[in-house]
Amino acid sequence: MEDIIKKLKKFRDERNWSQFHTPENIAKSVVLESAELLENFQWGSQNADENNIKDEIADVVGYCLLLCDHYGFDLETILKEKIEKNDKKYPVKKAYGTAKKYNKL
Repeated sequence: MEDIIKKLKKFRDERNWSQFHTPENIAKSVVLESAELLENFQWGSQNADENNIKDEIADVVGYCLLLCDHYGFDLETILKEKIEKNDKKYPVKKAYGTAKKYNKL
């Protein structure tokens, strides 16, 4: 991931965009790009454009990586930590086959 983050930052810095990449603005961009990803499924998944889906996933993940870099977070570490938290919140015996939120199990 370090190589990808370097490339993202190089792209950003060559355009003097770091001034706009505050944590708040990056978080907003994650939401906006996520909406663009969701737009692919607006009228059902049968109409989804796979090339656009890839582009939008890349945008979302790219902004998330920049946010991780800003705070000094290691993405792999925070993902593992979140999986462990979810494992406790959603034990298999209670969560298997249901989409209920943890507080409704």
